[in-house]
Amino acid sequence: MTAAGDALAFDLIVLGGGSGGLAAAFRAAEHGQRVALLEPSELGGTCVNVGCVPKKAMWLAADLGLRIGHAARLGFALPADGRRTFDWPAFLTDRQRYIHNIHASYRWRLDRDGVALLPTRGRLAGQGTVETADGALLRAPHIVLATGSRPIVPDIPGAPLGVVSDDFFGWTQAPSRVAIVGGGYVAVELAGVLQALGSQVDLVVRDGRLLRQAEPELVAQLQDNYRQQGVELRLGVASRALHRQPGGRIAIETDGDERLDGYDEVLFATGRRPNTDDLGLDRVGIVPDPKGHLPVDAFQDTPAPGVHAVGDICGCGPALTPVAIAAARRLCDRLFGGRPEARLDPDNVPSAIFSHPPLAMVGLTEAQARERHGDDVHVYTSRFRPMIEALADTPQCSLFKLVCIGESRRVVGLHLLGDAADEILQGFAVALKMGATLDDFHDTIAIHPTSAEEVVLMR
Repeated sequence: MTAAGDALAFDLIVLGGGSGGLAAAFRAAEHGQRVALLEPSELGGTCVNVGCVPKKAMWLAADLGLRIGHAARLGFALPADGRRTFDWPAFLTDRQRYIHNIHASYRWRLDRDGVALLPTRGRLAGQGTVETADGALLRAPHIVLATGSRPIVPDIPGAPLGVVSDDFFGWTQAPSRVAIVGGGYVAVELAGVLQALGSQVDLVVRDGRLLRQAEPELVAQLQDNYRQQGVELRLGVASRALHRQPGGRIAIETDGDERLDGYDEVLFATGRRPNTDDLGLDRVGIVPDPKGHLPVDAFQDTPAPGVHAVGDICGCGPALTPVAIAAARRLCDRLFGGRPEARLDPDNVPSAIFSHPPLAMVGLTEAQARERHGDDVHVYTSRFRPMIEALADTPQCSLFKLVCIGESRRVVGLHLLGDAADEILQGFAVALKMGATLDDFHDTIAIHPTSAEEVVLMR
């Protein structure tokens, strides 16, 4: 760094030390740039601290719990009383140790790459200028905004009685009875985890189905699986207010004047809002949309010269950690790496919902394909019981769906609900990105016996 008047000068200033911000800092440093990264809290943002990483850890614990049930059905001995107990606090020690190691790895890489880590908030103070919370001024020709998002608490009476996903990661035991308000991926994931770890879970969903972005057939199968696991689905029910009951439990008043009561916790999973407050946007002429998202073009540029944005604050693509990372890396390759056309390709982004079992998807849904390509759409499905479910004689089913277009049957969508769907999809996402056809899938020898083989056997 160098001094420019009363300000410290850099080539790039990054506001936010989450996945997108760190990716920008690391990639710019690889290109030999002087970088300052401002983050007042733990490195890693939502993903590492109260999102993807601890969520997947809890999902793994829940999955093990479900598999212990399978083991009992397959002849493994459980304690004489048949009880399965989970030491939640002991598991939290392992989970947080894992996260601590990620923090340490980030700090080591920042130090290795010469990135100046400033544990403070920053806000725009004019073109090319950032002011820290303690009044210091930094200057750079390029500034990346990567401040992420936060859970929304609905504006209803009694809302403070509820909690959000951030609070879930501070729990040290499974509440006896939980209502989760919402039908998106956060609600679905936490419902599966809590039900498997000992809670009785009610999903209270305003819409008539879960997961609006996913294929309807797969969602219907997932809903059936969840009901079989004991999750109560209250679909088409809007929450109007929360009330404290005698004895301390919580009741939900619904729009149909129905009263759902007896909950130890009510968890809101009703969306997220970008952290674009108090960033000094007015100082550079950036106006967020009504939901707080920043306007950016295909190259992550905002209307303010030299100011760029990546991740959840943009609202221009899936709010996924790998998307933020990819956008940040391509941005820095364009700015500093001699690749003037580098930008994120928003098409065919694979994603997974860590339900029980997982739901993974890439490309177009059938409805999207028909909207774009009319009647020249060809759909193939396979519903089956994975071997472990069949051996244990459970009713849980998987459902795979392939969406193809044209005479060549080019694959434009792949949707998987089932054991290991998250792991299966990644390689097939590469094939879809490369323009694979149904014949290419059929020409690939299946690995047997696996769930994955169903993808190349669908006809």
